[in-house]
Amino acid sequence: MPKYRASGYLRLSYTNDRNNESDSITNQRKLIDDFVKTHPEIKIVNERVDDGYSGIVFDRPAFKEMMKDIEDGKINCVIVKDLSRLGREYIETGRYLRRIFPALGVRFIAINDNIDTEKEAVTEDLSVSFKSIINDEYCRDISVKVRSALNAKRSNGEFVGAYTVYGYKKAEDNKNRLVIDEYPASIVRDIFRMRIEGISAAGIADILNSKGVLSPSEYKKRNNLPIAHGGFADRYNAQWSATTIIRILKDEVYIGRLIQGKRGRPNYKIKELVDRPREEQYITDNAHEAIISERDFMLVRRLMNIDTRVSPLKDNLHLFSGILICGHCGNRMTRKTVSYKGNKYFYYYCPTGKKNGCEGANMVKESDLIKCVTESIQAHIRSVLSLDTLLDNVSRKNINHSYIKRCALQISELQKQLDNNSSFKSKLYENYVTGVLEKAEYRDLKQRYDAENKRYRQSISELQQEIKDCENNTAKRLEWIDCFKRFQNITAIDRRTVVSFITSIHIYSKNRIEITFRYREEYAKAITALEDMKEAV
Repeated sequence: MPKYRASGYLRLSYTNDRNNESDSITNQRKLIDDFVKTHPEIKIVNERVDDGYSGIVFDRPAFKEMMKDIEDGKINCVIVKDLSRLGREYIETGRYLRRIFPALGVRFIAINDNIDTEKEAVTEDLSVSFKSIINDEYCRDISVKVRSALNAKRSNGEFVGAYTVYGYKKAEDNKNRLVIDEYPASIVRDIFRMRIEGISAAGIADILNSKGVLSPSEYKKRNNLPIAHGGFADRYNAQWSATTIIRILKDEVYIGRLIQGKRGRPNYKIKELVDRPREEQYITDNAHEAIISERDFMLVRRLMNIDTRVSPLKDNLHLFSGILICGHCGNRMTRKTVSYKGNKYFYYYCPTGKKNGCEGANMVKESDLIKCVTESIQAHIRSVLSLDTLLDNVSRKNINHSYIKRCALQISELQKQLDNNSSFKSKLYENYVTGVLEKAEYRDLKQRYDAENKRYRQSISELQQEIKDCENNTAKRLEWIDCFKRFQNITAIDRRTVVSFITSIHIYSKNRIEITFRYREEYAKAITALEDMKEAV
């Protein structure tokens, strides 16, 4: 009768092991079968195969099943092609060979490495330790090479992910480039449009579900596309949900920005993913065609930062939700419905109230507010369009020259601050060595100067880029005017109009309202450019 009941353990990695024909599952199985034929004291009870698992980790399904068989007494022998099939991690592999297998009375055989614990204990064989170290070093080397290759592609703006985001697919002629998948892209555009119009994330999800629109995971299933684990679908029936909508609205990939390396592993032995700071991520602008304009994306982002809760019976936001602010206490104003003689009237009021110290707790009628805001927006649009006409009559070259001059002055001032900080920083160590500064003081001052210098260099870099853009006539300083041109013929306002133009509305009383429009800085720059040209003339 055979003395040993054995399990043939086979493992194939998902990396370079697949390029080595001798490591294939078929060859491993044949080698083990041929070995057992010449050893009648061994009988193969079962075979355990981990196909596509790295040797660095031991949390492999087939390996765990084999260990369960050992604990249950079903097998008392493990046979592998070579030591690397058991594992490549030096410490953990040694623990199984020297402690776990001997304690459980298990005979271990690595055929190509001539390791057989029945003939010689591995604790006395230095070659086993040496081979384990070589296998471990092999994994480290492979990990470095793979990471370097992937990071080089990420730096070049190439897509290296296994799964594409909803709305995109891999180009047929280049798997490292994203192209628009037109049908889901149209759904993404509808999602952004509905959010700008004031529909909540939950309301958008309900609309899509009512129309029978497939959720991202269901769409990929129907089209045989790979699905990332823990993707957009967050419900058991894979329907649209508010979480799914919010993820799409926050994803910068839709404006053509490719962000890779958001999460990663500290080293090749640790498989748990950790979040990386943004400065360590690989960010490439204009990496692929955008589905959403950057203007609409930023508008949605601003809307999501506004406290815009809707009533339980409605999905749409009110016209001024999250924008009206009490000018006295700073609290957001609340909409109130008043019924009188069968008619409904709507007012806005400050919920703080006079009892709690608010001096301006007066109610403002919604119809009056709409009229006032409409007239203000129309007047502001006329002002911007008049400004655009004046700018058209001024040479773009002259405007750019004025702007470049201002940027150069700012760079000069920032460079002075940078030079001063560098001078102070160079003296810090000398003061620390001579005892003028304590170690804690030296460290704190050094960190402060480093942080300031980093900020100055970043500002200088941005200004230099703006100068370069102006010199190439690619500056985007006046593109904001196009937003006003699109609304130049409005006669009434809706939610989209309000959020497109207005940042906030402060109400002090029925007769005093302050409206803060968007693009204030751009407007001011244009006015300054005209004033500079006037002085020059």
